[in-house]
Amino acid sequence: MSSIVQSIVSALAGKLSKNVIVFIVSMIPLLELRGSILAAGFMHTTFLPTYIAAVLGNMLPIPFILLFIEKIFNWLKKSRHFHKIPEWIEKKAMSKSAQIEKYGYLGLFLFVAIPLPGTGAWTGSLLAVLLGLKPKKSFLFILLGVMTAGLIMSLLSFGIIKQIIG
Repeated sequence: MSSIVQSIVSALAGKLSKNVIVFIVSMIPLLELRGSILAAGFMHTTFLPTYIAAVLGNMLPIPFILLFIEKIFNWLKKSRHFHKIPEWIEKKAMSKSAQIEKYGYLGLFLFVAIPLPGTGAWTGSLLAVLLGLKPKKSFLFILLGVMTAGLIMSLLSFGIIKQIIG
């Protein structure tokens, strides 16, 4: 992930502001918020503007996923060339659904909040749809999860924990 983020930063540096780069990276699936905080580290940004840009960028696609991904997948499943893509994505996402199935919206929050590979707002949104969770309530818990993951990543990346501890 680091080399992809570094490539994006290198390509956009000098053309866009640092916070716009953070915002853009945070919208990209797989990179999302974790990648944007990494990008911020490469560019030596400050905590609060980076945190805000990362959270806003990561959340921008979420309403669209919650409202339209099922329709898009149904359309793709009818396609002769792309029918296997949604099936593969659904299978991959559902392999991570146990926590959400067991704990519901709290599980969705934890899934998004704990910054581990394969977790995040995009996958959490897809799982919310696949598990039939309500979109508005899912959005709220995903937002809280993104904000929490952003704080965790920022505390680690900006060395705030190191400064607090000693």
